[in-house]
Amino acid sequence: MEGRFVVGYVYLALAIAVEVLGTSLLKSTEGFTKLWPSVLCLASYGVAFALLSQVVKSVPVGVAYALWSGLGTVAIVAIGAMFLGEELTLTKVLGIALVVAGVVVLNVGGAH
Repeated sequence: MEGRFVVGYVYLALAIAVEVLGTSLLKSTEGFTKLWPSVLCLASYGVAFALLSQVVKSVPVGVAYALWSGLGTVAIVAIGAMFLGEELTLTKVLGIALVVAGVVVLNVGGAH
């Protein structure tokens, strides 16, 4: 069972990475009017959800979704600030800190 649990978290990391890729492509789809960025974006989301569906076989769905959405959000804010010219404000940093704190509390609190 422990091996399946570890595999679940490996799939979760992949699901987060692929979802972040899809979200990073959203701007380049120009409202889904550009074919290839749109295809890649939608394919990324499809793969991310397929991976997430495998994750919840061994990781509680609440924990899996909290990690998936929370860590994905943190990654997208960082990518936006570093590569997409988005401003990183004190409010965004505080929000991200709260998201990270929530994910940590869920995991440390024995939610898994």
